Amino acid sequence: MSATGQWVVVIQSPMGAQEATVSLTQNGASLSGTQSSPTFGNAEIESASADGDSLKWTVEVTSPMPMTLEHEVTISGDSMTGSVKAGAFGSFPLTGQRA
Repeated sequence: MSATGQWVVVIQSPMGAQEATVSLTQNGASLSGTQSSPTFGNAEIESASADGDSLKWTVEVTSPMPMTLEHEVTISGDSMTGSVKAGAFGSFPLTGQRA
């Protein structure tokens, strides 16, 4: 199963549900792409990897404050579930659908 494609994800944060568009390109264990959100802005995906259906990546955001968002998700078909660790604020659930 390849994660390549556009994904619409929703992060359940203390600021409410935050939607983002994630564009992923997977080549074996290599993962790259971008993430854009009205709240967090646009960022390149960094420190990304794929292990079977498990994906990990980080993005550096500056809005609403500078922090690293650490994503750990599992894909199943056209769905994605997992969590996002937002620095000292803790981890929040993430769900997504292939666009």
